[in-house]
Amino acid sequence: MAGKDVRVIEAVGRTVEISNPDKVYFPELGATKFELASYYVAVADALATTATGRPAMLQRFPNGAAGPSFFQKRVPSGIPEWLETTEVATPNGTTSNALVVADVAHVLWAVNLGCLGLHLWPYMAGDPDHADELRIDLDPQPGVSFDQVRTAAAHVRELLDELEMTGYPKTSGNRGIHIYVRLLPQWDSYDVRAGAVALARELERRQPDLVTANWWKEDRGERVFVDFNQNAPHKTVFGAWFARPRVGGQVSTPLAWDEIATVDPEALTIRTVPDRVHRQGDPWADMADRPQSLQPLLDLAAKDRADGLHDAPWPPEYPKQPDEPTRVAPSRAKKE
Repeated sequence: MAGKDVRVIEAVGRTVEISNPDKVYFPELGATKFELASYYVAVADALATTATGRPAMLQRFPNGAAGPSFFQKRVPSGIPEWLETTEVATPNGTTSNALVVADVAHVLWAVNLGCLGLHLWPYMAGDPDHADELRIDLDPQPGVSFDQVRTAAAHVRELLDELEMTGYPKTSGNRGIHIYVRLLPQWDSYDVRAGAVALARELERRQPDLVTANWWKEDRGERVFVDFNQNAPHKTVFGAWFARPRVGGQVSTPLAWDEIATVDPEALTIRTVPDRVHRQGDPWADMADRPQSLQPLLDLAAKDRADGLHDAPWPPEYPKQPDEPTRVAPSRAKKE
């Protein structure tokens, strides 16, 4: 029997203990650790569509969203015998034994460690050589409104439609919008990143006052940055349906396209999202059943290369790439 400071929760035939269940994790919402665990049980079916089978990076918040956090790639010792793990690598080649989101019980185990949500790899644990998600991150720069992000998302949809590709949007849980494209498992992360670079550049060509593909912050201006490097190998991204580390308990919430024009991301919390899913269903329900080809974006990338465009800059933790330009910010290059 659970003690005073431990409560159990049942899910998928597992019994998971939640210690300190009444600790407040989201002070603006007044929501507790146990309420967070209960939220994940409530959205388990929807969560499975996007998270099941993926390795996950742990980010632990011992005192909830208002407190400090630390990342943990490796699962700790003393894990339950049923917990699934897999070996993952970082950009510098370091390997570690990471959690696999086999089912919602694995998420609850992470919640008990103090994880609010999980950062997911773009591939299935059983097939690490193929990235099966293109993740389009619309990142508003300082001074950019959410209405501008909405407009940028509409332009992404228009371009994907032209390429006969289907995107699935979600709120980032903060100020941005993410759009996912589920892919056939035929390409690696280098290919997927190349497609993301091509998409970002094409959006900038079409909407230069609204969208930028510029990696260097000093040249982005007040525009929406399409962060193509979220698709770099071994890069994890905060998963759909997970609660962000914000005191209001906001959730990175999948949307139908026609909702983007009116949605209030601040209102999508661990308290409101379960009822929303119950009433409206999961807007990403068919995503896993409709894997798509990356080739239209690779064709766009090949055209850019033929026109003389080189690769875009990579993040500093990655080795220098063959066709990458000088990895120096323009202002620094001018001084040098």
